[in-house]
Amino acid sequence: MSVAYDIGKEAVIPLARAVPAVAAAPRAVPLPARLLESVASFTHHRDIDALDHGLVLSLAELAPARAVLLCKRTVDGRRLEGLVRVACDAQGAFSVRASEADDQDPSWQPVWHCMDQQQSHAGQGADGSHRLYVPVLHEGRALGALQLESDAPLDGARALAEGFARIYANYITLLNESERDKLTGLYNRRSFERHLQRMFRPLAAARRPHERRAPRADDAGVWLAIFDIDHFKRVNDTFGHIYGDEVILLLAQQMRTGFRQGDMLFRFGGEEFVVLLTGHDEAVRGALERFRERVAGFPFPQVGHVTVSVGYALAAVGDYPESVIDRADKALYYAKEHGRNRTYSYEELVARGDLAGEAVNVGSIDLF
Repeated sequence: MSVAYDIGKEAVIPLARAVPAVAAAPRAVPLPARLLESVASFTHHRDIDALDHGLVLSLAELAPARAVLLCKRTVDGRRLEGLVRVACDAQGAFSVRASEADDQDPSWQPVWHCMDQQQSHAGQGADGSHRLYVPVLHEGRALGALQLESDAPLDGARALAEGFARIYANYITLLNESERDKLTGLYNRRSFERHLQRMFRPLAAARRPHERRAPRADDAGVWLAIFDIDHFKRVNDTFGHIYGDEVILLLAQQMRTGFRQGDMLFRFGGEEFVVLLTGHDEAVRGALERFRERVAGFPFPQVGHVTVSVGYALAAVGDYPESVIDRADKALYYAKEHGRNRTYSYEELVARGDLAGEAVNVGSIDLF
Protein backbone atom coordinates (compact mmCIF):
# COMPACT_ATOMS: atom_id res chain seq x y z
CA MET A 1 0.00 0.00 0.00
CA SER A 2 1.39 3.39 -0.95
CA VAL A 3 1.29 6.60 1.04
CA ALA A 4 0.50 9.98 -0.48
CA TYR A 5 0.29 13.31 1.31
CA ASP A 6 -2.43 15.73 0.42
CA ILE A 7 -2.08 19.06 2.20
CA GLY A 8 -5.22 21.13 1.86
CA LYS A 9 -5.70 24.78 2.81
CA GLU A 10 -6.55 23.76 6.34
CA ALA A 11 -3.31 21.84 6.82
CA VAL A 12 -0.98 23.65 9.18
CA ILE A 13 2.07 21.44 9.35
CA PRO A 14 4.25 19.54 6.89
CA LEU A 15 3.64 15.86 6.60
CA ALA A 16 6.68 14.59 4.75
CA ARG A 17 8.74 14.08 7.86
CA ALA A 18 5.85 12.28 9.57
CA VAL A 19 5.96 9.22 7.30
CA PRO A 20 6.63 6.14 9.44
CA ALA A 21 8.68 3.34 7.95
CA VAL A 22 5.76 0.95 8.34
CA ALA A 23 3.77 2.89 5.73
CA ALA A 24 5.96 1.39 3.03
CA ALA A 25 6.05 -2.11 4.54
CA PRO A 26 4.57 -4.89 2.37
CA ARG A 27 1.41 -6.60 3.48
CA ALA A 28 3.24 -9.93 3.52
CA VAL A 29 5.07 -9.03 6.74
CA PRO A 30 3.59 -11.05 9.66
CA LEU A 31 1.30 -9.07 11.96
CA PRO A 32 3.50 -9.25 15.11
CA ALA A 33 6.49 -7.94 13.16
CA ARG A 34 4.43 -5.19 11.52
CA LEU A 35 3.00 -4.24 14.91
CA LEU A 36 6.42 -3.90 16.51
CA GLU A 37 7.71 -2.00 13.50
CA SER A 38 4.77 0.40 13.70
CA VAL A 39 5.30 1.09 17.40
CA ALA A 40 9.04 1.63 16.89
CA SER A 41 8.34 3.88 13.91
CA PHE A 42 5.84 6.31 15.36
CA THR A 43 7.57 6.56 18.76
CA HIS A 44 10.81 7.42 16.96
CA HIS A 45 9.56 10.98 16.46
CA ARG A 46 10.60 13.79 18.83
CA ASP A 47 8.17 16.25 17.28
CA ILE A 48 4.53 16.21 18.42
CA ASP A 49 3.10 16.91 14.95
CA ALA A 50 5.13 14.08 13.40
CA LEU A 51 4.12 11.78 16.26
CA ASP A 52 0.43 12.51 15.64
CA HIS A 53 0.78 11.63 11.97
CA GLY A 54 2.80 8.54 12.74
CA LEU A 55 0.06 7.30 15.09
CA VAL A 56 -2.83 7.61 12.61
CA LEU A 57 -0.76 6.22 9.75
CA SER A 58 0.32 3.20 11.80
CA LEU A 59 -3.26 2.46 12.87
CA ALA A 60 -4.53 2.90 9.32
CA GLU A 61 -1.92 0.41 8.13
CA LEU A 62 -2.72 -2.23 10.76
CA ALA A 63 -6.45 -1.88 11.44
CA PRO A 64 -9.18 -2.76 8.92
CA ALA A 65 -10.26 0.90 8.76
CA ARG A 66 -10.76 3.18 5.78
CA ALA A 67 -9.98 6.25 7.92
CA VAL A 68 -8.43 7.07 11.30
CA LEU A 69 -8.92 10.38 13.09
CA LEU A 70 -7.01 11.74 16.10
CA CYS A 71 -8.85 14.43 18.07
CA LYS A 72 -6.81 16.33 20.65
CA ARG A 73 -8.24 18.20 23.62
CA THR A 74 -6.98 21.56 24.90
CA VAL A 75 -5.13 21.59 28.22
CA ASP A 76 -8.20 22.90 30.05
CA GLY A 77 -10.36 20.22 28.41
CA ARG A 78 -12.95 22.66 27.11
CA ARG A 79 -12.28 22.48 23.36
CA LEU A 80 -10.87 20.28 20.65
CA GLU A 81 -7.39 21.56 19.91
CA GLY A 82 -6.82 19.97 16.53
CA LEU A 83 -7.53 17.07 14.22
CA VAL A 84 -5.27 14.75 12.27
CA ARG A 85 -7.01 12.45 9.80
CA VAL A 86 -5.68 9.74 7.51
CA ALA A 87 -7.89 8.15 4.87
CA CYS A 88 -7.37 5.52 2.19
CA ASP A 89 -8.47 6.36 -1.35
CA ALA A 90 -9.66 4.04 -4.12
CA GLN A 91 -6.07 3.49 -5.30
CA GLY A 92 -4.97 2.34 -1.83
CA ALA A 93 -2.98 5.49 -1.04
CA PHE A 94 -3.16 7.21 2.33
CA SER A 95 -3.87 10.94 2.50
CA VAL A 96 -3.21 12.85 5.73
CA ARG A 97 -4.74 16.18 6.70
CA ALA A 98 -4.34 18.35 9.78
CA SER A 99 -7.02 20.90 10.62
CA GLU A 100 -8.84 22.72 13.39
CA ALA A 101 -12.05 21.40 14.89
CA ASP A 102 -15.42 23.15 15.00
CA ASP A 103 -16.61 22.58 18.56
CA GLN A 104 -20.17 23.50 17.59
CA ASP A 105 -20.45 20.69 15.04
CA PRO A 106 -22.87 18.10 16.50
CA SER A 107 -21.03 15.31 14.70
CA TRP A 108 -18.33 15.54 17.39
CA GLN A 109 -20.74 14.49 20.15
CA PRO A 110 -19.66 10.81 20.06
CA VAL A 111 -16.04 11.94 20.41
CA TRP A 112 -16.89 14.12 23.42
CA HIS A 113 -18.92 11.26 24.92
CA CYS A 114 -15.94 8.94 24.52
CA MET A 115 -13.61 11.41 26.27
CA ASP A 116 -16.07 12.31 29.04
CA GLN A 117 -16.93 8.67 29.80
CA GLN A 118 -13.31 7.59 29.28
CA GLN A 119 -14.50 4.42 27.60
CA SER A 120 -14.31 2.96 24.12
CA HIS A 121 -17.57 2.47 22.27
CA ALA A 122 -18.80 1.62 18.79
CA GLY A 123 -21.33 3.53 16.71
CA GLN A 124 -22.44 4.39 13.21
CA GLY A 125 -21.92 7.52 11.18
CA ALA A 126 -24.59 9.40 9.24
CA ASP A 127 -23.39 7.62 6.10
CA GLY A 128 -23.96 4.21 7.70
CA SER A 129 -20.26 3.54 8.24
CA HIS A 130 -19.11 1.66 11.32
CA ARG A 131 -17.11 3.71 13.81
CA LEU A 132 -14.99 2.93 16.84
CA TYR A 133 -14.20 5.62 19.41
CA VAL A 134 -11.22 5.10 21.73
CA PRO A 135 -10.16 7.61 24.43
CA VAL A 136 -6.53 8.64 24.83
CA LEU A 137 -6.10 8.57 28.62
CA HIS A 138 -3.30 9.55 30.97
CA GLU A 139 -3.55 9.57 34.77
CA GLY A 140 -7.33 9.70 34.76
CA ARG A 141 -7.62 12.51 32.19
CA ALA A 142 -8.70 12.26 28.57
CA LEU A 143 -6.11 13.91 26.33
CA GLY A 144 -8.17 13.21 23.24
CA ALA A 145 -9.74 10.35 21.29
CA LEU A 146 -9.26 8.17 18.25
CA GLN A 147 -12.04 7.58 15.73
CA LEU A 148 -11.77 4.64 13.31
CA GLU A 149 -14.14 4.34 10.35
CA SER A 150 -14.88 1.22 8.30
CA ASP A 151 -17.51 -0.36 6.10
CA ALA A 152 -17.55 -3.38 8.45
CA PRO A 153 -17.78 -3.66 12.26
CA LEU A 154 -14.54 -2.77 14.03
CA ASP A 155 -14.84 -4.98 17.11
CA GLY A 156 -11.64 -6.82 16.19
CA ALA A 157 -9.67 -3.56 16.08
CA ARG A 158 -10.59 -2.37 19.59
CA ALA A 159 -7.68 -3.99 21.45
CA LEU A 160 -5.20 -2.74 18.84
CA ALA A 161 -6.54 0.84 18.94
CA GLU A 162 -6.64 0.90 22.76
CA GLY A 163 -3.06 -0.36 22.91
CA PHE A 164 -1.85 2.32 20.50
CA ALA A 165 -3.80 4.95 22.46
CA ARG A 166 -2.00 3.95 25.69
CA ILE A 167 1.44 4.06 24.05
CA TYR A 168 0.65 7.40 22.44
CA ALA A 169 -0.66 8.88 25.73
CA ASN A 170 2.53 7.95 27.59
CA TYR A 171 4.77 9.29 24.86
CA ILE A 172 2.87 12.50 24.15
CA THR A 173 2.90 13.31 27.86
CA LEU A 174 6.70 13.14 27.87
CA LEU A 175 6.92 15.40 24.82
CA ASN A 176 4.40 17.85 26.29
CA GLU A 177 6.39 18.09 29.50
CA SER A 178 9.41 19.20 27.50
CA GLU A 179 7.45 21.73 25.41
CA ARG A 180 5.01 23.25 27.90
CA ASP A 181 5.38 25.56 30.86
CA LYS A 182 4.81 23.53 34.02
CA LEU A 183 2.78 26.20 35.84
CA THR A 184 0.39 27.35 33.11
CA GLY A 185 0.41 24.56 30.51
CA LEU A 186 1.16 27.13 27.79
CA TYR A 187 3.96 26.38 25.35
CA ASN A 188 7.44 27.31 26.57
CA ARG A 189 10.25 29.16 24.85
CA ARG A 190 11.90 25.91 23.82
CA SER A 191 8.99 25.15 21.47
CA PHE A 192 8.69 28.71 20.12
CA GLU A 193 10.83 28.36 16.99
CA ARG A 194 9.01 25.20 15.86
CA HIS A 195 5.60 26.89 16.10
CA LEU A 196 6.85 30.04 14.39
CA GLN A 197 8.24 27.86 11.61
CA ARG A 198 4.91 26.06 11.26
CA MET A 199 2.92 29.30 11.00
CA PHE A 200 5.30 30.61 8.32
CA ARG A 201 4.90 27.69 5.94
CA PRO A 202 1.63 28.79 4.29
CA LEU A 203 3.18 32.24 3.72
CA ALA A 204 6.39 30.78 2.33
CA ALA A 205 4.39 28.60 -0.06
CA ALA A 206 2.46 31.65 -1.31
CA ARG A 207 5.56 33.73 -2.05
CA ARG A 208 7.01 33.98 -5.53
CA PRO A 209 10.23 31.99 -6.02
CA HIS A 210 13.34 33.86 -4.80
CA GLU A 211 11.23 36.77 -3.52
CA ARG A 212 12.95 38.52 -0.61
CA ARG A 213 11.63 41.63 1.04
CA ALA A 214 11.11 43.10 4.46
CA PRO A 215 7.63 42.80 5.99
CA ARG A 216 5.09 45.57 5.58
CA ALA A 217 2.54 46.62 8.18
CA ASP A 218 -0.33 46.03 5.73
CA ASP A 219 0.70 42.40 5.16
CA ALA A 220 -1.61 39.62 6.26
CA GLY A 221 1.13 37.71 7.99
CA VAL A 222 2.41 36.29 11.23
CA TRP A 223 2.62 38.68 14.16
CA LEU A 224 4.43 38.24 17.46
CA ALA A 225 3.10 39.99 20.55
CA ILE A 226 4.75 40.11 23.97
CA PHE A 227 2.72 40.76 27.14
CA ASP A 228 4.33 41.78 30.39
CA ILE A 229 2.42 42.07 33.67
CA ASP A 230 2.76 45.62 34.98
CA HIS A 231 4.33 45.97 38.44
CA PHE A 232 4.40 42.20 38.92
CA LYS A 233 7.24 42.45 41.46
CA ARG A 234 4.95 44.61 43.60
CA VAL A 235 2.32 41.83 43.48
CA ASN A 236 4.84 39.26 44.72
CA ASP A 237 6.27 41.57 47.38
CA THR A 238 2.85 42.62 48.68
CA PHE A 239 0.83 39.41 48.48
CA GLY A 240 3.48 36.68 48.22
CA HIS A 241 4.51 34.29 45.49
CA ILE A 242 1.45 32.05 45.90
CA TYR A 243 -0.83 34.89 44.80
CA GLY A 244 1.73 35.87 42.17
CA ASP A 245 1.50 32.37 40.70
CA GLU A 246 -2.29 32.61 40.81
CA VAL A 247 -2.14 35.83 38.78
CA ILE A 248 0.02 34.05 36.20
CA LEU A 249 -2.36 31.08 36.06
CA LEU A 250 -5.42 33.31 35.65
CA LEU A 251 -3.69 35.39 32.98
CA ALA A 252 -2.94 32.19 31.04
CA GLN A 253 -6.62 31.27 31.37
CA GLN A 254 -7.60 34.69 29.99
CA MET A 255 -5.26 34.13 27.05
CA ARG A 256 -6.90 30.79 26.22
CA THR A 257 -10.33 32.40 26.36
CA GLY A 258 -9.42 35.64 24.61
CA PHE A 259 -7.55 34.40 21.55
CA ARG A 260 -8.52 32.21 18.62
CA GLN A 261 -8.00 28.49 18.61
CA GLY A 262 -5.24 28.72 15.98
CA ASP A 263 -3.23 31.38 17.85
CA MET A 264 -0.17 29.98 19.62
CA LEU A 265 0.23 30.93 23.29
CA PHE A 266 3.49 30.86 25.23
CA ARG A 267 4.92 31.72 28.61
CA PHE A 268 8.57 32.66 28.20
CA GLY A 269 9.20 32.86 31.92
CA GLY A 270 8.35 35.07 34.89
CA GLU A 271 5.63 37.54 33.95
CA GLU A 272 6.40 37.51 30.21
CA PHE A 273 3.95 35.92 27.76
CA VAL A 274 3.99 35.64 23.97
CA VAL A 275 1.31 35.01 21.36
CA LEU A 276 1.76 34.22 17.66
CA LEU A 277 -1.25 35.19 15.55
CA THR A 278 -2.07 35.82 11.91
CA GLY A 279 -4.00 38.58 10.16
CA HIS A 280 -3.75 42.19 9.03
CA ASP A 281 -2.38 44.92 11.30
CA GLU A 282 -5.77 46.43 12.12
CA ALA A 283 -7.34 43.09 13.08
CA VAL A 284 -4.30 42.04 15.10
CA ARG A 285 -4.21 45.34 16.96
CA GLY A 286 -7.92 45.00 17.73
CA ALA A 287 -7.41 41.50 19.16
CA LEU A 288 -4.49 42.63 21.32
CA GLU A 289 -6.36 45.70 22.56
CA ARG A 290 -9.39 43.61 23.48
CA PHE A 291 -7.16 41.26 25.44
CA ARG A 292 -5.42 44.14 27.24
CA GLU A 293 -8.81 45.58 28.22
CA ARG A 294 -10.07 42.14 29.22
CA VAL A 295 -7.17 41.71 31.66
CA ALA A 296 -7.56 45.24 33.06
CA GLY A 297 -11.23 44.55 33.81
CA PHE A 298 -10.71 41.12 35.37
CA PRO A 299 -10.91 40.95 39.20
CA PHE A 300 -7.93 38.90 40.37
CA PRO A 301 -8.68 37.34 43.80
CA GLN A 302 -6.99 39.15 46.70
CA VAL A 303 -4.80 41.16 44.34
CA GLY A 304 -7.60 43.12 42.66
CA HIS A 305 -6.91 44.56 39.21
CA VAL A 306 -3.77 43.86 37.20
CA THR A 307 -2.76 45.33 33.86
CA VAL A 308 -0.45 44.24 31.03
CA SER A 309 1.67 46.18 28.57
CA VAL A 310 1.79 44.88 25.01
CA GLY A 311 4.34 45.21 22.22
CA TYR A 312 3.99 43.48 18.87
CA ALA A 313 5.78 43.22 15.53
CA LEU A 314 5.31 41.68 12.11
CA ALA A 315 7.52 38.69 11.33
CA ALA A 316 8.97 38.10 7.88
CA VAL A 317 9.43 34.78 6.12
CA GLY A 318 13.14 34.03 6.52
CA ASP A 319 13.45 36.33 9.52
CA TYR A 320 15.48 35.25 12.54
CA PRO A 321 13.31 34.40 15.59
CA GLU A 322 15.55 36.52 17.83
CA SER A 323 15.05 39.51 15.52
CA VAL A 324 11.26 39.28 15.70
CA ILE A 325 11.36 38.99 19.48
CA ASP A 326 13.71 41.99 19.69
CA ARG A 327 11.39 44.20 17.62
CA ALA A 328 8.34 43.27 19.70
CA ASP A 329 10.42 43.81 22.86
CA LYS A 330 11.26 47.36 21.77
CA ALA A 331 7.56 48.13 21.33
CA LEU A 332 6.85 46.56 24.73
CA TYR A 333 9.46 48.70 26.49
CA TYR A 334 8.05 51.77 24.78
CA ALA A 335 4.65 50.87 26.28
CA LYS A 336 6.27 50.42 29.70
CA GLU A 337 8.02 53.78 29.48
CA HIS A 338 4.92 55.65 28.32
CA GLY A 339 2.34 54.83 30.95
CA ARG A 340 2.01 51.01 30.93
CA ASN A 341 -1.32 49.27 30.25
CA ARG A 342 -0.88 50.17 26.57
CA THR A 343 -0.48 48.42 23.21
CA TYR A 344 2.13 49.49 20.67
CA SER A 345 3.20 48.19 17.27
CA TYR A 346 6.89 48.29 16.39
CA GLU A 347 6.06 49.19 12.77
CA GLU A 348 3.79 52.04 13.88
CA LEU A 349 6.42 53.44 16.26
CA VAL A 350 9.09 53.34 13.54
CA ALA A 351 6.77 54.95 10.98
CA ARG A 352 6.08 57.95 13.20
CA GLY A 353 9.72 58.29 14.30
CA ASP A 354 9.35 57.22 17.92
CA LEU A 355 11.70 54.28 17.38
CA ALA A 356 14.68 53.96 15.06
CA GLY A 357 14.08 51.35 12.38
CA GLU A 358 16.46 48.55 11.60
CA ALA A 359 17.10 46.28 8.65
CA VAL A 360 15.19 43.01 8.74
CA ASN A 361 17.31 39.91 8.23
CA VAL A 362 15.99 37.99 5.25
CA GLY A 363 19.37 36.72 4.14
CA SER A 364 20.32 33.59 2.30
CA ILE A 365 20.35 31.48 5.47
CA ASP A 366 16.88 29.95 5.54
CA LEU A 367 15.89 29.07 9.11
CA PHE A 368 12.33 28.26 8.12
